[in-house]
Amino acid sequence: MFTMTIVPRFGDADALGHINNTAAALWFETARRPIFKLFCPDLEFSIETFPFILVHADYDFVGELFFRHEVEIRTGIARIGTKSFTIRHEAWQEGRLGVTGNAVVACYDFMKKQTLPIPNDKRALLTAHLIAGGEM
Repeated sequence: MFTMTIVPRFGDADALGHINNTAAALWFETARRPIFKLFCPDLEFSIETFPFILVHADYDFVGELFFRHEVEIRTGIARIGTKSFTIRHEAWQEGRLGVTGNAVVACYDFMKKQTLPIPNDKRALLTAHLIAGGEM
C-alpha cells in the first residue's frame, strides 16, 4: 500500500469548508504516481512507451472532508487480471474515511490500439501491493 498526504487547496473547498466532490478524482490520480513508477521508473512517457490506459473510475463519498485538515490518500492494488488491474483508493481525514474509489487500468499499446497482457515482471511488482479482499 502507498500513502500520500494532501493539503487541501482553497479551490478544493466550497463556501462551507467542505471538500468538493471533484477533488477526489484529482487526488486519486495524483496518488497513482507510485503505480506508474512500477511500470516506468523514470516517468519518461511517450506514445510509444506509455504502458496503460484508464478504462474505468468510480467514487463513493462516505463521509465529509474539510478544508482545514490534511487528507491521507491510501492506494493499493485490489485486483490483478490478465490485461488489467484495479487500483483502490481511500481518502482519510482525522481518522475518518471520506471517499473510496477504484480505477481500472489496462495495459495498452497506443501504437497498435490494443490491450496487452500484463508483463510477468510487472505483475510481480503489482502483487507486492495487493490488498487482501480489496480493503485497506
